[in-house]
Amino acid sequence: MYPHSQLAQQHIAELHAQADAHRLAIEAKPPRELRTRLGWTLVELGLRLASAPAGTKPALV
Repeated sequence: MYPHSQLAQQHIAELHAQADAHRLAIEAKPPRELRTRLGWTLVELGLRLASAPAGTKPALV
């Protein structure tokens, strides 16, 4: 086998290994969409509680 083809095969193997590592890293990340929606829902709830009329008691007290 020629040295160039050996280097090319080695390079291809390294690229495949990097792609596999990247795929595994992407799968291991927790989904941020749910966390973002939950955070904004809590902000909205807090704003509703803070802007409640003065004569009413908050439901959490």
